[in-house]
Amino acid sequence: MSIGIDDISFYSSGMYLPLATLAEHNGEDPDKYRIGLGQDRMGVPSQDEDIVTLAANAGRPLVTDDNRNSISTILFATESSIDQSKAAGVYVHRLLQLGSNCRVVELKQACYSATAALQMACGIVARKPDAQVMVIASDIARYGFGTPGEATQGCGAVAFIVKSNPRLLSIHAESGCYSEDVMDFWRPNYRDTALVDGKYSTIIYLKALRQSWKNYEEAGGLAFDQFSRFCYHLPFGKMAEKAHRKLAVTNGVSMTDELLEQQIGASLHYSRQIGNSYSAALYIGIASLLENDAEDLSGKHIGLFSYGSGCVGEFFSATVQPGYREHARRQAHVDMLEQRQELDYPSYVVHFGRSVPADGGRHDFAEEAAGYYRLAGVHDHKRIYTEIGD
Repeated sequence: MSIGIDDISFYSSGMYLPLATLAEHNGEDPDKYRIGLGQDRMGVPSQDEDIVTLAANAGRPLVTDDNRNSISTILFATESSIDQSKAAGVYVHRLLQLGSNCRVVELKQACYSATAALQMACGIVARKPDAQVMVIASDIARYGFGTPGEATQGCGAVAFIVKSNPRLLSIHAESGCYSEDVMDFWRPNYRDTALVDGKYSTIIYLKALRQSWKNYEEAGGLAFDQFSRFCYHLPFGKMAEKAHRKLAVTNGVSMTDELLEQQIGASLHYSRQIGNSYSAALYIGIASLLENDAEDLSGKHIGLFSYGSGCVGEFFSATVQPGYREHARRQAHVDMLEQRQELDYPSYVVHFGRSVPADGGRHDFAEEAAGYYRLAGVHDHKRIYTEIGD
């Protein structure tokens, strides 16, 4: 019995800032972001969008009358948690009108936690082959105005169904992990923005990749040359290029620009448009690969690397299933990205600078969200989520 990803959908905010606009404001060459980072735009949330509304919009297309009561578990991965106790997925469970006999759990380890959720989901399905698990990863990446990380901000959510005999990807049992206690990126509870040592984080990312790959080999995984494509965690597109070149060198492979584009290029398309989505980034990259690669990848093996600062890394692999293109959601994703509202710099400052009031009083938010769901306000310390138009 194969277990893996049967369906996948992602969502970003209804507004975006062109990084060329940010470059102009900063007096910098736009190629610093377009080429240096591999990014074109960043998603900017309105005040009535947060990780719950992004997640619910990502998950909505995956829920039908046929599977609504078959989804036994929601595993919600995030590092932008809105509550220290209640899982964000519980709100999503209600918004998507899922069955009451469904467990809901939130997971955290920086950008890695969606991969932990995927592995847990595979275990649940292995024990109960008729079960379906919805994994959701949703994050808003904030570093602050004028900081070195500002151009790598963004937001996004991805949802995918894990089940037996999947239509998209069969996940292999072999994987390699690496963990180390480092301070390359972290966000204390009392801060809205992260603390990051960018150069050090890049070094640790690449170290975790090498060590995870070594452990993957020891676990009996595939050889480098058996993979047709690779997907990496994407804090920004250029990081995937650095990672793939490093892994190629580790395996004695000469990585030309042409081979690099062939093996990872299609996985970067959506990330360029939304910016950093933290825990969702790798899986939005997977959706991008399956929906934008010109070659039919049926039966091909994909190498996958997940990284979360602090740090945990995991290298694992999957096989693309025959007929996967029939179940892709490319047009819906392209339409969503194209219909977003472009912001000028002053509007970006207003929107990205907002935060949810912390006094617990009654606050109602203007309707600006572009999707099906919105954060209508905060009443007596309670977040109020509604469908658009309610």
